[in-house]
Amino acid sequence: MASERISPEWNEDPSDPDKKELAQAHVKAVDYSSSATTQPSFGTLLYFAAQQRKCEEGGLGSEGALGRDDLADLPADEVERVNARRALRAATWQACFFLVVTDIIGPSSAPWAISQLGFLPGIAVYTVLGVVACYTGLLLWKMYMGLDSDRYPVRGYGDLAEKIVGGWARHTVNILQSVQLIFNVAVVILGNGQSLSQISHGRVCFSVLMLIWTLVGMIVSQLKSLRKISWLGSACVILSLFGIFINVGVVPHSLPNYSGALNQLGVVQGPTITELIHNSGFNGSLVAVMNIVYAYGGALMFVEFMTELRRPMDFWKAMCCAQVFIYVLYVFYGTFIYAFQGQFSMIPANQGISIYWAQTLTNCISLVTGLIVAALYGHVGLRSIYINIVEDLFHGPLLSSRRGMLIWFGAVVGYWSGAFIIASAVPQFSNISGLVASVCILQFSFGIPPALHLCFSLQRDAVVLHPEYDPSAVEPVVTDSWKGVGASEWWKRAVGRQWWLKSMNLTLALAALAAGGLGAYASIESIIAGFASASAATSFTCAGPV
Repeated sequence: MASERISPEWNEDPSDPDKKELAQAHVKAVDYSSSATTQPSFGTLLYFAAQQRKCEEGGLGSEGALGRDDLADLPADEVERVNARRALRAATWQACFFLVVTDIIGPSSAPWAISQLGFLPGIAVYTVLGVVACYTGLLLWKMYMGLDSDRYPVRGYGDLAEKIVGGWARHTVNILQSVQLIFNVAVVILGNGQSLSQISHGRVCFSVLMLIWTLVGMIVSQLKSLRKISWLGSACVILSLFGIFINVGVVPHSLPNYSGALNQLGVVQGPTITELIHNSGFNGSLVAVMNIVYAYGGALMFVEFMTELRRPMDFWKAMCCAQVFIYVLYVFYGTFIYAFQGQFSMIPANQGISIYWAQTLTNCISLVTGLIVAALYGHVGLRSIYINIVEDLFHGPLLSSRRGMLIWFGAVVGYWSGAFIIASAVPQFSNISGLVASVCILQFSFGIPPALHLCFSLQRDAVVLHPEYDPSAVEPVVTDSWKGVGASEWWKRAVGRQWWLKSMNLTLALAALAAGGLGAYASIESIIAGFASASAATSFTCAGPV
């Protein structure tokens, strides 16, 4: 594979002063000849990442900071992996915008969440969490830009945690990531099973409908690169907006779906009631907040998106634009539907429409968008499992190889089968969403990023503020550490700069951890209460929950 190495642009015109400067940066970057598989110091990671960013700003794009001759000191299999990662860096930030929106967008729970809180608290929670979600997304981007390089790549959320905290953090993140994504797929299976049940008027067994959707998901998840589904991101956004417009246009001219609200929510038919502030009890309010958290849960895949961007430095544009778009959509859609349907607002919201043609059309749209989202979740979840378990732990074949494709096929079947079992065992859309939001999404989107950035900034400042620090040195001189001899000086440098930002990140991380514990408790209590309800669907049942 060495003959397939990618030639960087600066070799083409060495007489160009700008290219010559970049060439010198390349040569300096690879003077550090230790294997990419060894664990480098934090200062070394900062150095190589800085060289990578310099080359990208100079126009090398996906070619990165390692050239044809610069890979000579690496093993052949590592060269192959570097070239494979380079080939995947093809997405633009505009394409990434649609992927981020596709990943996050989920307004179907907004009317129900606002019905549990009332207009004022509902809008306030959406606003606060939207701002925090954007902030934590920027933290992930800053850490990625500060640590990623061709020689020591950040391939996912787990890699980022490992480079900052250690190997145990990577394993913890990867386990939580796998749990979240399989629960996300379970929610997609459950929601689309409900859509098919409404379309068929309940004439087909609900478990069979979810099984059909599971089989479809297995087929779609055979795609192994985001490049093959990135164009579907824009289609998903357009279809989602089309479904929302239909719902907004129909709801003012029709009655709520009283029978569906009774089966799902236990709300009996009566006058529609809306409130500025609604008290649904501790558990009800907390589950509603967790559903709002779930609606903003996209940070888990942000690092994956950065790894496939041609220019990772542009990720902030895609993420910020996506967050603003999603916030406006959530608040408008949630308040509008709640204003007309009140306590009968269902989840997903389109299933609260009583007119059959509109209900069927929006359900069909949900099926298509759900398929796209499921492909996205399945791709990232399975890719993370494959890289971290098959390639790294068991030293298995590359995903692009024939054996890798066979293993991928088996992983897809197992992954979707597990999601089907979860969806069938707990057919409660809002409660299962609240549970996964509490345990995983809240931490990935609001807790882990500030915690990681706190550790990142402490180590970075301790290195760069060292009296003998030389930014041009591959291995910066560090004569002390956070423990042992010289610890007091290390902590002075680490904490002294931007102490207020470090304090804010620590507070945010602890608050997310506490809120996650409370949310998990409330969701579990709601699941127990849901099964105790006479109108609730049971596990592995043929009777649908709507």
